[in-house]
Amino acid sequence: MDTTFVNIDKLSFGYKSKTPIFQNFSLSFPTGQIIGLLGKNGTGKSTLFYLISGLLRPKAGLITYKGTDTKKRLPQTLADICLVPEEFFLPNIKFKEFIRLNAAFYPHFSRELLQSCLSDFDLSEDIHLQELSMGQKKKAYMCFALATNTPLLLMDEPTNGLDIPSKSQFRKVIASCMSEDKSIIISTHQVRDIDRMLDHITIIDQSQILLDQPIERISEKLLFCEQGIKEPTDNALYIQPSTSGNSVIYSNTYKEESPINLELLFNAMLTERQKLTDIFTD
Repeated sequence: MDTTFVNIDKLSFGYKSKTPIFQNFSLSFPTGQIIGLLGKNGTGKSTLFYLISGLLRPKAGLITYKGTDTKKRLPQTLADICLVPEEFFLPNIKFKEFIRLNAAFYPHFSRELLQSCLSDFDLSEDIHLQELSMGQKKKAYMCFALATNTPLLLMDEPTNGLDIPSKSQFRKVIASCMSEDKSIIISTHQVRDIDRMLDHITIIDQSQILLDQPIERISEKLLFCEQGIKEPTDNALYIQPSTSGNSVIYSNTYKEESPINLELLFNAMLTERQKLTDIFTD
C-alpha cells in the first residue's frame, strides 16, 4: 500500500532572472501525519507549497498528488488540497458570506468542524473580515481551511501574528482535526510553536534534503541534553550555548528518552550535517 500523498520527482524550478531554487529535487510526504517543513529564509519552502498546490508549474520534473500531476489543476485534485499562505487577502465582507462563496469548492467541507474551530478560537461567522486584526484574520482563515476537511492541508507560517494563547489554541485545533487519511504540512520558523505536535520532520536547503525522518527515529538516534557550562561534552555531535550552559546533541547509544529540541536540531543540521547524517545511515 502506498503511504505517500505527495511525490516530487526530479523537480526543477526558478523565477525569471534568478538562480534556480530547485534542481533535480525529489521528495515524498507520508499520509496520516503532521509534517514540519523547515529551512532557512529563501530555501524554497513557500515556493514548494505553491508548486504542490498547482499555483506554480515546474520547469522540469513532476509533482503528483495521489498519482495525479498537480500542474493540471484538475477539479478533483484542487478539491483535495487547501493552502494557507503566509500572506493572504480577505475581501470586505462578513465571514459567513466568505464561507458561503467558497465552501462549495470543497466537497468534504464540514460545518461541524467549522463551528468547533470557531469556538476554539473565540470567533463567530458574523465577524466582518476587514474589521479584524491580522492575528484574527489568520485565525478566521485557518478555521475555514480546517473546515474544508481536505486530505492535504499546507500551512505556511501559521503561527505568525498569533498571541501566546492563540498559539496554544492552534495546537489544540490541529490535533483535533487530524485523522489517518489526512496530511498536514507546516512550514515555519517558529519551531517552538509546533515541535510537540509533529510526526515527521523534513529540513531542506533548496535542492538539498538535510533531514527527512519520523520523530520516532530521531528520538531513537539522537539524545538531547541541557548541561551546565562546566559539564563535559565529550563525543557530542553538536553543542550550542544556552542560558543555563549548553544545549547538546549526542548519539543515543543507550536508547534513552529525551524531548526533541527542534531548534537545536535545525541548527545542528545546518552546521554539522555530515555528523548527523552518518547517525541516520547506521
